[in-house]
Amino acid sequence: MAESSFSIDVAAIRERARTKMTDGPVTAGYGRSAEEVVGVLNDVLATEIVCWMRYAQHAISATGIDRAQVSAEFAEHADEERGHAMRAAERISQLGGEPDFDPKTLAERSHTTYRTFDENDLKSMLEENLVAERIVIESYQEIIRWLGDGDVTTRRLMEHILAEEEEHADDIMDLLGI
Repeated sequence: MAESSFSIDVAAIRERARTKMTDGPVTAGYGRSAEEVVGVLNDVLATEIVCWMRYAQHAISATGIDRAQVSAEFAEHADEERGHAMRAAERISQLGGEPDFDPKTLAERSHTTYRTFDENDLKSMLEENLVAERIVIESYQEIIRWLGDGDVTTRRLMEHILAEEEEHADDIMDLLGI
């Protein structure tokens, strides 16, 4: 079987780049609807904000003998969830969308819930956060499959976030001793 050589029409690419400048990073090769991806990412944004708020609240309110270790883990996860939210918001903006930070609709759009517990109930806090991580992991796997090769940049962003969410679940399992 003969190897094919790589060839592109640079002149045509240059012309498209000049005539479609207002499309920003969305080129003719973009294989998804930018509006649809923005909608999905706004749900991811809401999910990450809700996760950040839940982890932050648990980090602050946790008490008891294991408070220091559990609270530190919650605080670390909160920081990472906030970072995920900001990266999703930046990608939404790159795609020409408007990141939706509206507090009125965050809980409705989030894949996870915001639930608090008695300050001494570290086990329930850990279990609730593990459930949330499992929801996010499954949701994000579906998003990644849906994106496929249609939007490689967003897929890679979601893959990176997914890897950190899997680490969060593993950390919580360690703290729960399961």
